[in-house]
Amino acid sequence: MADNPNPDLDLPEAETPAVKPKKKGVKRRIFLAGSALVVGGGLFGVWWMDSGAKSQAKALTVGPGEHGFLTWMKIAEDDTVTVYSPHIDFGQGSHTALGQMLADELDAAWDKVKIEQAPADMAFANVALAKGFLPSMAGETLAGLMPEAVIGIMARSMPLMITGGSSAIRFTGEIAMRKTGAAVRAALVAEAADRLGVPESELTAADSLVTHAKSGKSLRYGELAAGAAGRSLGSDPVLKTRDQWKLIGKPIVRRDIPAKVDGSAVYGIDFTLPDMRVATIAAAPVRGGKLESVDQAPALAVKGVEKVVKLDDAVIVVAKGYWQAKKGLEALAPKFSDGGHSAVSTPAIYAAQGKLIAAGKADNEGGEGDVEAAFKAAGAKVVEAEYRVPFLHHAMMEPFALTGHFKDGTLHLWGGMQDPLTTRTRAAKAAGIAVDNVVFTPMIMGGGFGRRFPDLVEIIDQVALLAKQVPYPVKLVWSREEELRHGTYRPQSLAKLSASLKDGAITGMRIDYAQSGNAEGEVPFIYNLPATSRRHFAYQSNQIDGPWRSVNATQIGFYTESFMDEAAAAAGEDPYQFRRKHLAPGSRHIKVLDEVAKRSGWGTPLPAGTGRGIAIVESFGTIVAEVVEATVKQDGSAKVLKAWAVVDCGTTVNPLNAEAQIMGGLIMGLSSAIGEQVTIDKGAVVESNFSDYPILKLADAPPAVDVHFIESGAKTGGIGEPGLPPASPALANALAAATGKRIRTLPLLTQAKA
Repeated sequence: MADNPNPDLDLPEAETPAVKPKKKGVKRRIFLAGSALVVGGGLFGVWWMDSGAKSQAKALTVGPGEHGFLTWMKIAEDDTVTVYSPHIDFGQGSHTALGQMLADELDAAWDKVKIEQAPADMAFANVALAKGFLPSMAGETLAGLMPEAVIGIMARSMPLMITGGSSAIRFTGEIAMRKTGAAVRAALVAEAADRLGVPESELTAADSLVTHAKSGKSLRYGELAAGAAGRSLGSDPVLKTRDQWKLIGKPIVRRDIPAKVDGSAVYGIDFTLPDMRVATIAAAPVRGGKLESVDQAPALAVKGVEKVVKLDDAVIVVAKGYWQAKKGLEALAPKFSDGGHSAVSTPAIYAAQGKLIAAGKADNEGGEGDVEAAFKAAGAKVVEAEYRVPFLHHAMMEPFALTGHFKDGTLHLWGGMQDPLTTRTRAAKAAGIAVDNVVFTPMIMGGGFGRRFPDLVEIIDQVALLAKQVPYPVKLVWSREEELRHGTYRPQSLAKLSASLKDGAITGMRIDYAQSGNAEGEVPFIYNLPATSRRHFAYQSNQIDGPWRSVNATQIGFYTESFMDEAAAAAGEDPYQFRRKHLAPGSRHIKVLDEVAKRSGWGTPLPAGTGRGIAIVESFGTIVAEVVEATVKQDGSAKVLKAWAVVDCGTTVNPLNAEAQIMGGLIMGLSSAIGEQVTIDKGAVVESNFSDYPILKLADAPPAVDVHFIESGAKTGGIGEPGLPPASPALANALAAATGKRIRTLPLLTQAKA
């Protein structure tokens, strides 16, 4: 049994979790990298390295008759503008939105704009993400003083090219794409002014043309590109105001959809090469277990099977096709150890988490005011509740598939990962070669949601090792069962909330929750209360936990917004009005809450057995309030009848795609609340496929979801993740209103069967 990470608790053997080192968050890594560069590097050297990176980017993307600008775009002499996105496409639509943002500031004709995936090269490390995350770590003042070149080196030293955290639009779009477009537009106008011999003030740019109205002369962007590319670009160009936008804010159809509809889009699992072999894998059922023995003969007897590869904790079968590899694997009977984790189970994890909280030794605490005094005040009524949420799988439609080919000392990889640069780094380490000898071609992904971050994905190591043993290109495919049972799950978590009430208002609230991680990226607490305490208690089982869509906001949102309903009931007040009285007057939060109440007809009569629930959560800089109407079916399961979402993300870049993202997040939140859970027994995951990990079916989804955006003009927030967190508490609150039974443990199906 693994060591107890909390020795003061004296946990019994059955509840002792495995220990794993905490992972440093992206923001912390940015701060540390930047500090080292500022202290140890000369600014001239930093500038030289940054300039070299830009030259490398152009060498990789700019061909004859084309002219590159920074790392993000090029203009061809036929006026084609190509935008390079450092973010991977897994259905979130950010490629189109990023193209809109750059093209609008550039005043480019949209039909002449292409958006392509940036190469997985250090030159394309995402400086915009470093700039976006830096203020929250170093403070606005220090972040503002750091030279652009230093931030660029920081991004490359990490290396930083992630797709996640709802960062594409709010950071890459606002910081990189809009400014690049505006700066290049200014260079094009300056070049045209010199060629035409007129003042820049007399020129206008539109539809990839610079025009001089007085003379009627105009020059195409393709004609001007060569000269403009030789000019210095302004580091702080003037951006358009909202009333000047032509593309931003418009519901433009996504560029990636046609290929996905007609089947021409190639995912990692589709990828093929001549003479390619296909492999599949079986890892130790208990995370942390090891391969003890396996007789290879039965697999090698299967026609088409060519090789059996033994790893420390897994066995791989290589064949001429997936079916042969699968049959070969099924013929094996490998023996694995349990790594000393046989006592780990779902109930044991909850029990250990409860003891952590009871011991009161938090590893992270926030809040303000004296909560204990509020609880002990004369006349105060204290309300308490305990909530539990299970491990959740990402349930990607495309299981893992990664192709590798080791040839002439270079490892070539093809597949879908959420961080191409870290994929290269991890593969190089596993293969024992220099990172410059790894070439990774990023591909579109059939889902991600945080599952495909390479620092949590063993398939990279497996393919790197496999490619060095197989003299052909080889694609390793994880079966659905393998992918589900060896996921990097949203943490199983337990929370205890308590609040003091006096005169119909909350005077103090404490939120204690135990789960893995170090509580980085804490969800903003939006309510104005005299005293608050939010404490995190670190707990780690033998499972690998990782980011899941909306990260901590999904758990914290469920806890806080379910508890706000319970507090409202204890105070004898309406849940909507009760929330409203605890929000800052005139705030964006109140406007979002009021709008969703209005649109959903809050307070109007409902049929017997039907309830209406409300919830509001801020995450990734975006505020979302949702209302759900639901009832309970005869089998005790939930049926969602209607749903509403009101969103303030500051600026909605592409309303068509933003609506789809909010709707998708809401449905995913409902699905996870109703039936999804990963359970552990004897150290191993019980669930194996969609048959016992049920995704919400169309028949049980709301017939329609009303999504409305408030264009507040506030700082742009994320859009891919914030639609999810309010869904589960809104549903739980609706069912409580319908049945009188409060749901504190997810998923709901377990309550129906209880």
